[in-house]
Amino acid sequence: MIETHFRHWLTRASMIVRERVVPLALLAIAMLVLLFFKIASEVIEGDTQAFDSEFLIWLRHATEGDGPIRNALRTAMLDITVLGNPTILILISLVAVGYLIAARRRAMALLLVAVLGAGTVVELGLKTIFSRARPDVVAHLVEVSSASFPSGHAMDSTMIYMTIAALIARTARDMAPRIYVLLVALCLSLSIGFSRLYLGVHYPTDVLAGWIAGSAWAAGSSILAARLQRAHQVEPPSDGDA
Repeated sequence: MIETHFRHWLTRASMIVRERVVPLALLAIAMLVLLFFKIASEVIEGDTQAFDSEFLIWLRHATEGDGPIRNALRTAMLDITVLGNPTILILISLVAVGYLIAARRRAMALLLVAVLGAGTVVELGLKTIFSRARPDVVAHLVEVSSASFPSGHAMDSTMIYMTIAALIARTARDMAPRIYVLLVALCLSLSIGFSRLYLGVHYPTDVLAGWIAGSAWAAGSSILAARLQRAHQVEPPSDGDA
């Protein structure tokens, strides 16, 4: 009798949490979108230019030169930034799609391809719309050619790594592996964005806007996946999913 009441309470509590989480998540996404366009507006008006330039100059002065630590940092930043290159992101995406197919989640794999493809188109469109010139206050440590705002490395890596982590996390039964893959994706995204600042190829507002846009897209993709799972449009959640 007690066990039956406990199960009923647990089910009811889960439903209440689910009903509140989605609206709050949508509100958070809306706030991220508004914050992105607020930053974009400030960039267009030139209000961030002084801060952006001063930050890059300070960072370069703080990290340039020789020495074991600074040389190791330079090597690490050159290696980490590659993780945000289009070729690597495509390979990672294909690996994730292959994993979902191997796990017999073909509809989820198709959803992943769709949301990542659409997000990449959005990122390219934003770069074209804003057409911000690359920083010229410090020397670039890698070659770049596209527009600067938002940072493609920051946005694409956040969008792709976080979306993949969110969708794959929904295939895990336990909370610990879900948290782990999300934290790994977050650390990768932050590290890649910082590498673009270190290399002098993006302003801080470029990277911040990229992180914000990528996070909003990943969150929206996760909510869409959850809704489609509950509607049985894609494979249902693993045992224990809310």
